[in-house]
Amino acid sequence: MNFSSLAELSPILQAFVATVFTWLLTTIGAASVFLTKEVNRKVLDGMLGFAAGVMLAASFFSLLLPALDLSTMQNDNSIPSWLPVAIGFSLGGIAIRIADRIIPHLHVNFPLDSDSEGPKTRLQRSILLVIAITIHNIPEGMAIGVAFGAASLGIPGATLGAAISLAIGIGLQNFPEGMAVAMPLRREGLSRLKSFWYGQLSAVVEPFAAVAGAAFVYLAQPLLPYALSFAAGAMIFVVVEEVIPESQRGGNGDLATLCLLFGFVIMMILDVALS
Repeated sequence: MNFSSLAELSPILQAFVATVFTWLLTTIGAASVFLTKEVNRKVLDGMLGFAAGVMLAASFFSLLLPALDLSTMQNDNSIPSWLPVAIGFSLGGIAIRIADRIIPHLHVNFPLDSDSEGPKTRLQRSILLVIAITIHNIPEGMAIGVAFGAASLGIPGATLGAAISLAIGIGLQNFPEGMAVAMPLRREGLSRLKSFWYGQLSAVVEPFAAVAGAAFVYLAQPLLPYALSFAAGAMIFVVVEEVIPESQRGGNGDLATLCLLFGFVIMMILDVALS
């Protein structure tokens, strides 16, 4: 596939363009509130399962594998080649866990009158819901930025096509995410416009996180295995801690699991086809 027009841009601009695309798909998902107040729960659970599969595959094929390849290339036998990847992966999950503890938020699909996580706050429940999604969109944006930064360095396994497939995959899972934020707000009585606004707002952070991630790896190349695996660890933490449980809460566990497998396969095919 020809990516010549995108390849002419700097990796930072590439990452920005890619995450504007992912934000746009979140916006389209949130815009569903203009058509209906509620989406069929089976459909939503299936879409969340699909999103989880996409994120799991993206974390492995677009982030962890290139991180392992690069760590092996850089290894001078002073440390095991797997150690930087293991450290980065662990730190990514720990970072999201710390954010969950210190930032008040409310998970998607939890009733807006339920208790928030993190420190006690008087913030509106709608704001807490957007904060939760925003926290979890940061590693997605960062992952895209790191992937484009790695591709610009000519690292085996970290190609422009792989970075684009990662952006496409995250964009696909952002669509149900935008819907999953906007719909509960609409059901709780917020106007269509406010529900849409909050739904799309959660992904605005992705372009900024992507630019930061691309700039970081471009300027600090020796740390790239840590950065790639850090993004993977953060994304997998989000999938296991929130996306998969959300997809199972509606009593459609088998459907959500099958859709997860389908999402994983689609992302794997994208990564191979575009690399």
